[in-house]
Amino acid sequence: MPVDYDSFCKEIFQIDKSIRFAGVANSKGILISGGLRDNVDELLNEEDLKMSIHYALQKNALYTPLAYKIGNEISSITEFDKVSLITIPINSNDLCLVSTEPNANYKEIVSVLRSKINSQSGN
Repeated sequence: MPVDYDSFCKEIFQIDKSIRFAGVANSKGILISGGLRDNVDELLNEEDLKMSIHYALQKNALYTPLAYKIGNEISSITEFDKVSLITIPINSNDLCLVSTEPNANYKEIVSVLRSKINSQSGN
């Protein structure tokens, strides 16, 4: 059963008011769903967003060769001065991308996101 990523991304904004961006990218680096929360200042233009997705996919792939020893990636959090970036693999092809305000409780956000992803994938 295909996942409705448009609804999924809209649900992500309900998790926490500090979430600025919610999206899903495929393994080719294409944003297949999602976008910026309404009334939030855009920090990245379209080209920068593509680059950010590319870097997130690269980072996700970095530890793949070690997965047989350390397990699969569950989530990744990168903190910057202006935002925190959260990535969570949905499946072998798709990656959930979330950016938050720097003061967000991202541990709680990751917990809720993982629960939503697991319930949609039947895990």
